[in-house]
Amino acid sequence: MHMSPELVELALRKQRLQFRAATQRDDLARRLGRLQPVFTGINQVQDGVLWLRRHPALVAGAASFLLVTRPRTALRWARRAWGGWQLFVRLRKLL
Repeated sequence: MHMSPELVELALRKQRLQFRAATQRDDLARRLGRLQPVFTGINQVQDGVLWLRRHPALVAGAASFLLVTRPRTALRWARRAWGGWQLFVRLRKLL
């Protein structure tokens, strides 16, 4: 079977594009693989937030206990939590 030069050129161009796409996919996978620890950490934080939302009474009880037994520690953690909340709100507006 004889192919026209145009078809041969198209087939070669297709092959080059497929090779380039495969190379780009491999490069992207390698680069994203380096971010896996970041994604894992984000997932753990999300899981922790979900747990806190599902157990508000337990969280309130622990906070009350801490406030009564160690008021300075409780206030320090409250300041940290407030700062974290403000940071979250600012970042959320940016995204």
